[in-house]
Amino acid sequence: MMGPAHSLSGAAAWLGVGAAAAAAGYPMPWPVLLAGALICAGAALAPDLDHKAATISRAFGPLSRGLCEIVDKLSYAVYKATRKQGDPRRSGGHRTLTHTWLWAVLIGGGTSALAITGERWAVLAILFVHMVLAIEGLLWRATRGSSSDVLVWLLAATSAWILAGVLDKPGNGSDWLFTAPGQEYLWLGLPVVLGALVHDIGDALTVSGCPILWPIPVGRKRWYPVGPPRAMRFRAGSWVELKVLMPAFMLLGGVGGAAALNVI
Repeated sequence: MMGPAHSLSGAAAWLGVGAAAAAAGYPMPWPVLLAGALICAGAALAPDLDHKAATISRAFGPLSRGLCEIVDKLSYAVYKATRKQGDPRRSGGHRTLTHTWLWAVLIGGGTSALAITGERWAVLAILFVHMVLAIEGLLWRATRGSSSDVLVWLLAATSAWILAGVLDKPGNGSDWLFTAPGQEYLWLGLPVVLGALVHDIGDALTVSGCPILWPIPVGRKRWYPVGPPRAMRFRAGSWVELKVLMPAFMLLGGVGGAAALNVI
């Protein structure tokens, strides 16, 4: 899928988790619901770090473009080193390492570890990065062109600072779900994992599929492209994505958010 659909699916997924958490007796304070939805929307773009033309490659200028080149080469090297006889030869690393469950878990775990060890400045950095990505994904039409980059960064920095301040207040969610001393913001890794997995599931619906299961082998392939039957797949950017899935994500997100806040 394309960046906007990935971001919408990520936000909708976290709002759905909020509804499920409320039903299970662990309701999210509204700042957690909001921050988590934005983080998840941003994290849903992150697996495309292996693609130089993706939305995330433009998000932080030369820094993100350079990082995408490094991740692409790393992913390709891992693919070549671990492919089985049934895996096809390829010339790049797109939709390989960063599109797996293992990558999602590692990135999410690293985010949580950074949040609880780096304290406030680490939390601000995590929020800032994901705010930038969320803005780029959800407001893609308004952020086109390099002239808007500084405005996006300023908006993301302001949003991160305000959100961190709100979350820090008692009862607002810095210790949501994980309540032991020293576990503040441990939950930040959850929307990161979820966003990456939702991205992978979205890509699995397209014609190319997605090797979510790596490194678990399937038959003669270690990079098996998981997906539904061919007749049920679509091309990225097609009318199915734009006219069906994106409106569905908006509707599901609205319902999930309302349920999470006990509005319905």
